[in-house]
Amino acid sequence: QVQLVESGGGLVQPGGSLRLSCAASGMIFGIYAMDWYRQAPGKQRELVAGITASGRTNYADSVKGRFTISRDNGKDTAYLQMNSLKPEDTAVYYCNARYRNDDIWGQGTQVTVSS
Repeated sequence: QVQLVESGGGLVQPGGSLRLSCAASGMIFGIYAMDWYRQAPGKQRELVAGITASGRTNYADSVKGRFTISRDNGKDTAYLQMNSLKPEDTAVYYCNARYRNDDIWGQGTQVTVSS
């Protein structure tokens, strides 16, 4: 069964850090491009960061310099390191795996940035 499971979300104060993980199973993880999206209440889902199978990364302007996406193909896991968090980063964060016609989503993990 192909599955993505996110973890690492929670409540953090402004300026704090969190690391999200996306564990994959039932798939050849290394061939997939991995993306992190987020969706805040009342807003559309937006792409936050992506990493290709070869390791090339891209980021939304709003998170450049603060977030880092990475992957460990040996552990079938993608990560999103989030530093200098702001209240506007509050959202449900989803990971997504893409390869040809495959488009797989996780269930999401809540990130809340508040004092």
